[in-house]
Amino acid sequence: MSINHLKNAQQRLRHIAAEWPADPLRPNLQLKTFLSALSDHPALSARAVAATNALQMNRVSCQIPVQTTVMRPASMPQHYVRLKEGYEKSLKGIGRPWWKIFFGVW
Repeated sequence: MSINHLKNAQQRLRHIAAEWPADPLRPNLQLKTFLSALSDHPALSARAVAATNALQMNRVSCQIPVQTTVMRPASMPQHYVRLKEGYEKSLKGIGRPWWKIFFGVW
């Protein structure tokens, strides 16, 4: 990769890293920090930058839709709904009471 291509790839990856959303649950471990550090790697390729851009734009889920049977497994149909609720409540600082955890009550 020539120097101009490398600088262009580094600039694009820094731009992607700057736009990457912060993880509120793990403030000490951010993907944007890793991506900005990766932009200084001497063997950075255009394919790596394109793959990172595809992850950011969520292109894979647009091309390959997830079936409802995957999102609602027969053994536990409310699993992903509860997972989403738990994530949203944890962002607000709301935890489940110990007795709900102990008895497996949702």
